[in-house]
Amino acid sequence: MTHPSSFPVVRLRPNKSPQKIRFGFPWVFADELVLDRRTRNIEAGTIVELQTADRQPLGLCAFNAESKIICRMMERDVAKPIDRAWLERRLRHALTLRETLYYAPFYRLIHAEADGLPGVIIDRFGDVAVLQPNAAWAETMLDDLVAALVAVTGVKSVLKNGMGRARQLEGLVEETVILTGKIDKPVPVKMNGAVYLADLLGGQKTGIFYDQRENHAFASRLVQGLEVLDVFSHVGGFALSALAAGAKSALCVDGSAPALALAALGAEKSGFSAQFSTVKGDAFNVMADLASEGRKFDLVVCDPPAFAPNRQALEAGLRAYSRVARAGAALVSPGGYLVLCSCSHAADLARFRDACLRGIGKAGRFAALLHTGEAGPDHPAHTALAESTYLKSLFFRLD
Repeated sequence: MTHPSSFPVVRLRPNKSPQKIRFGFPWVFADELVLDRRTRNIEAGTIVELQTADRQPLGLCAFNAESKIICRMMERDVAKPIDRAWLERRLRHALTLRETLYYAPFYRLIHAEADGLPGVIIDRFGDVAVLQPNAAWAETMLDDLVAALVAVTGVKSVLKNGMGRARQLEGLVEETVILTGKIDKPVPVKMNGAVYLADLLGGQKTGIFYDQRENHAFASRLVQGLEVLDVFSHVGGFALSALAAGAKSALCVDGSAPALALAALGAEKSGFSAQFSTVKGDAFNVMADLASEGRKFDLVVCDPPAFAPNRQALEAGLRAYSRVARAGAALVSPGGYLVLCSCSHAADLARFRDACLRGIGKAGRFAALLHTGEAGPDHPAHTALAESTYLKSLFFRLD
């Protein structure tokens, strides 16, 4: 049964089954859609009605002919308008979960498709929110999105972090802009007994990595009285939570001097300065230097950037993860712990684990796998998108 639509209509190709869309897959790729002149002229960010080839409605999608992901599912009910009130409902639904999980307003509020706002990331830092509008529809509706965010959460300041590969793939301009309020200094974030400093304007991503919070907590169960090495540490990651849990000492290694300065400030504000130290340099070089000095640590954590950001980089990325594992394992005391992390969605858990075990074996060590960690519950996974289960943290005990 067909019906008139108030939205531009786009249709799947006759040879493309709608079943995966009906069963929850949130994307339509460019080669699955009929792309005639009319369709190609639809402005990026427009809400369209997606139909099957025989004109049966599937839902309302955000359209962008410039993107490989040409349609992102927004709403299954084609009668519902996508407006500020709709945005407020989605934000309120997400906020209810976060307020259930966390006693303080420091968390990922919106995790893209899994929270029903495709391509959008929002991290909350108390009265400040950092918004990543990584899809064209979010740019088109930016004013409504910010107004809805302020109305639902009560935040005073909103920063648009419009940087990164995701925006490039959408054909969007990269920029960082304060949209409302004021942000003039790093924001202190209390997690797992420590204070972290998040540089919202100049730091990596949105300033801090909330996704590792639960893995920091698990590592903290192991560290009483131990010496910790945190490689690719960013602003203190595992190190500060380990000191809060009673670690004897923690050494952070990172290539960014500003990140290490924030880590040191976090250690100071947490009261751990005497047990905390940093080394700036290439992680592989620093680990090699520590090994040549005969240094050993009871807990070594390696949490590198994404070595395999896409399928084309997968094999090289897996070799890099194996190299990290080998270097890290060489620094672990007998009976100590090695934590290896990957945020590469292209490297699934099995292949990442195999790469780690190869590296550990090349270091001449035997490992028992204690725990496999994922992103925290404020980073829910979309059940139809393997990309949303990107984070893997493997906890090994070495002989």
